Amino acid sequence: MASQHIVNVNESSFDYEVIEYSQSVPVLVDFWAEWSIPCKTLDPILRDLAVQGGGNFRLAKLNVDENPKVALRFNVHSLPIVKAFREGGIIAEFSGLKPEDEIRRFLRHVIPSHVDLSIDKGRSMLRMERWDDAAEAFQTVLDERPDHSSALVGLAKSMLALGQTSEALEILESAPTSRESKTVEILHSLAIALEWVSEPGADSPSPIESTYQHALRLVDLGNFPAAMDGILAVLRQDKHYRDDEARRVILGLFEILGEENPLTRQYRNELASILF
Repeated sequence: MASQHIVNVNESSFDYEVIEYSQSVPVLVDFWAEWSIPCKTLDPILRDLAVQGGGNFRLAKLNVDENPKVALRFNVHSLPIVKAFREGGIIAEFSGLKPEDEIRRFLRHVIPSHVDLSIDKGRSMLRMERWDDAAEAFQTVLDERPDHSSALVGLAKSMLALGQTSEALEILESAPTSRESKTVEILHSLAIALEWVSEPGADSPSPIESTYQHALRLVDLGNFPAAMDGILAVLRQDKHYRDDEARRVILGLFEILGEENPLTRQYRNELASILF
């Protein structure tokens, strides 16, 4: 069955047709051999599913006898074996002949759902500092799944970056316990500090307090580099300022910006030089 979603790959084309291609679309690699009867039984099932998928995944067929180096590279010791690639790496696999229903269940774990895609979009918008677009993507997920922890954390980050502290605080204080709980705790500290500095009477004659409050107000204005400069100035005077609140605030800013952001790397190194 000919289809644009099914390709034959070999040693020279594997990295491009599988590894690179999987950055945008999941790729199932069917490692097979002409002499394997189970491979011949599995083949039409995989082909039918690839056609039915209409492009939600690619099926790549690799003959192990003709491409032994690729088989060795991916530890193929028995046939048939199917490995799923996404974003350049193997995320799941199965070996042996499986019924169609079981393969369909396997595919559901491999192919991103619209929720997964919205989460990925939101995270991408955060990295690009497109806070409004990020908030919209995360809200789309929460409209369908109100307790989705990653979407809640993403929306809270967006709200904090937009200066909508009260909304972010409400999200963080109602977030369920999850693997995101440590991030929630850090962001909550940042939100509490921003809420405090916005209250009447927060001004203080103390020079270090004035520097700290000014830094927090710069966060609300979206000027993260200047805000982090101010917080680091505070920490140079007192490493545990306000019971480590200043340290938690800058960690919260790192969470919003993301570890890949050059500012995060720069200021994290400066923070480490001050604290350690």
